Amino acid sequence: MALITCQDASFAYEGHIAVSGLSFQVNSADYLCVVGENGSGKSTLIKGLLRLKTPQSGRVMLGEGLKPDGIGYLPQQTAAQKDFPASSYEVVLSGRMGAKGILPFYTQDDKDIAGKNMERLGIGQLRDRCYRELSGGQQQRVLLARALCATKKLLLLDEPVAGLDPVVTQELYRLIADINKNEGLTIIMVSHDIHSGVKYASHILHLKNTQAFFGPAEDYIKSSVGRRFIGETAEGAHRAEGGE
Repeated sequence: MALITCQDASFAYEGHIAVSGLSFQVNSADYLCVVGENGSGKSTLIKGLLRLKTPQSGRVMLGEGLKPDGIGYLPQQTAAQKDFPASSYEVVLSGRMGAKGILPFYTQDDKDIAGKNMERLGIGQLRDRCYRELSGGQQQRVLLARALCATKKLLLLDEPVAGLDPVVTQELYRLIADINKNEGLTIIMVSHDIHSGVKYASHILHLKNTQAFFGPAEDYIKSSVGRRFIGETAEGAHRAEGGE
């Protein structure tokens, strides 16, 4: 069985159907990039995969022993979260909360896993630094380490490079791709950056309040949906940079 299977699923937001017709599978070690315009249903789908929303119709099934609290989740950051007054290590360690069960304290194993994931992402030296004093790129690495503490199977990333400069953005993309390729961890990432999506992802899911495309990234590039969206985003980026 696949890690995640959607069977003709639909989800509502504030009483209205936000996204429908979802039929796709995510297998172990896949790297799925979810793309689409604002309001196309991406965030609603993420809540559905996390079991924070129940499908209006259809089914979402988790396989291979995956449970909702065993998904490593990196949400979009709010301004208040960026100003969180805790050490980087404490933020990373909090990723083990779902694994504690009824225990009121962190075990030595929890602490070892947190330390290992900080080293894994090259932020061991930030252990005692206050989270709110870190750069945007450092904060995202801390949050990625926190998400890694929660899972052995699946990382769910919602716009993980939003607001980061281009150099830091590409470093984070490469880091995520390495985790997927070298460690076999499954990645589902929502992104507006379709060019990096098709570069690193194995599969693309394109939403337009329904499933406009699902399949291998190389097929998406050749599809009419993919060609149009890639062209539109490139044109939009050019205008944003002051081009004619």
